Amino acid sequence: MDLQLTGKKALVTGSTAGIGFATARALAAEAASVIINGRGQARVDAAIHEIRKLHPGANVSGVASDVSNAAGCAKLIQAVLEADILINNMGIFEPKPFEKITDEDWMHFFEANVMSGVRLSRHYLSGMRKKNWGRILFVSSESAVQIPAEMIHYGMTKTAQVAVARGIAETLAGTGVTVNSVLAGPTRSEGVETFIAQMGAGGNSATFEAEFFKTVRPTSLLKRFATVDEVATMIAYLCSPLASATTGAAIRVDGGVVRAIL
Repeated sequence: MDLQLTGKKALVTGSTAGIGFATARALAAEAASVIINGRGQARVDAAIHEIRKLHPGANVSGVASDVSNAAGCAKLIQAVLEADILINNMGIFEPKPFEKITDEDWMHFFEANVMSGVRLSRHYLSGMRKKNWGRILFVSSESAVQIPAEMIHYGMTKTAQVAVARGIAETLAGTGVTVNSVLAGPTRSEGVETFIAQMGAGGNSATFEAEFFKTVRPTSLLKRFATVDEVATMIAYLCSPLASATTGAAIRVDGGVVRAIL
């Protein structure tokens, strides 16, 4: 399917690995002009190299900037003044008992996961309004709906992302700019491998996966971690002109974890 993204300028935060990288790769395959973002130059360069190896004609560049803080967002904005598509993918998570989540933890997670998207969306939205076309996507999580007991502070930020996305969409009624959030379920990414280690699974990830979906996410219908490509495919579609009737929505790619029909 041609997603009609040729020449569209897409900025994907946190795109040197995981869902972000898979999304950047998918958009590059659709002939979009893709900007990779990550904290370090070496990883940004490696991601660009990998995409060009897969798609030799890809128009892909990168900016190393830590968007988990205001200075990093400002640096990225200065390097990329306009974008047709903004994918707020960068995010952090950490399993931690509620009693041990400090005030600093709460503020750090909100700053990184919520304010990064707020700051970048605020900037790029004006250009999208002028063109009367644009896409803003927040990569949220099923944890926005079913707050995980093992990381409540993370779940709070994912809920906030959905609220922000819907609120921005409300301000764009009647325009060609859409704003949505994607509720990704448990996904086998680089971050999940770290999560497995933090949860004490040792080196046996297969055993952990089976136990995780038996006890931690028993409502999953998929009963396995999604692949990053399965999530990225949905994101790429929502970025396209073909998805013009979908806005203000929270689209689930959660493997059926959320037990709701709406």
